[in-house]
Amino acid sequence: MIATRKLGELTVSAQGLGCMGMSSAYGVRDNDAESIATIHRALELGVTLLDTANIYGPETNERLVGRAIADRRDQVVLATKFGILWGENGPAGTRGDAAYVKQCCDESLSRLGVDHIDLYYQHRVDPNVPIEETWGALAELVQAGKVRYLGISEASADSIRRAHAVHPVTALQSEWSLWTRDIEAEILPTCRELGIGIVPFSPLGRGFLTGAIKSTADLPADDMRRNLPRFSDDNFDRNLAIVAALRELADEKEVTPGQLALAWVQSRGDDVVPIPGTKRRTYLEQNVAATEITLTADDLTRIEAAAPAESIAGARYPEHLARAAGR
Repeated sequence: MIATRKLGELTVSAQGLGCMGMSSAYGVRDNDAESIATIHRALELGVTLLDTANIYGPETNERLVGRAIADRRDQVVLATKFGILWGENGPAGTRGDAAYVKQCCDESLSRLGVDHIDLYYQHRVDPNVPIEETWGALAELVQAGKVRYLGISEASADSIRRAHAVHPVTALQSEWSLWTRDIEAEILPTCRELGIGIVPFSPLGRGFLTGAIKSTADLPADDMRRNLPRFSDDNFDRNLAIVAALRELADEKEVTPGQLALAWVQSRGDDVVPIPGTKRRTYLEQNVAATEITLTADDLTRIEAAAPAESIAGARYPEHLARAAGR
């Protein structure tokens, strides 16, 4: 069984399961039965942390996760999020006023079919609402028993401090991988000073670091990655060179490039719980196996030499999405 780690005072499996791709973002929603089987297999392997959000689908992912855990709620540390608005063409801003926070929580509880959420994240900070108002409402949800622990996603060090002053922040969820190192300079030290756990999403570089994506032609027509700068034709081949270098190191250790990339994230500290996403049992089992990989100091040096942060080509988001991150 997979080991456990602590996010603040919350005990979870050392690796979680990101459920977003089961319903949105990476191509059509094609097989709910396999997605549910993947969640069930994760629980069998000791993965307890399941991650979803009201925006995934939108809304359909929470319903899917709710169906999957209906008869096994006590095995799950259930995380969901609020705060991103959805428009006709996708994400359309943020909202964090108190009334909306409480409305979103009640709606998520209903879709998930549960009486409490274990870890409730503010998905993005609303620049038009003081974070103290948002977190005051979240603290009331904890007092009401609707939520056990609180988290924040893609927030600046200042926002994290301000939120934590209102109610303890249990976890920060932000992108972190060999491909994305943005949190390391200021945000990571802030979290460690305050005792906040780190939940890296996209620890496999949105699948790129697995080596399975050879060109943009491998991506479905409606895949969100087609709109991300790092997957553009100008940057794609430059980034493939990094995967080739990782593959050489992975071959030496008789693991996959994706497993090596995951092991690197997991090696960053006992307060780090990555949530690789998948909707297939095969890939889930490969990801969980990465928790058994031990990296030596020499391994880490060679991995970072193969994938230096400055060598990544392209921003992680187009400008309109980047504005919502890091507030």
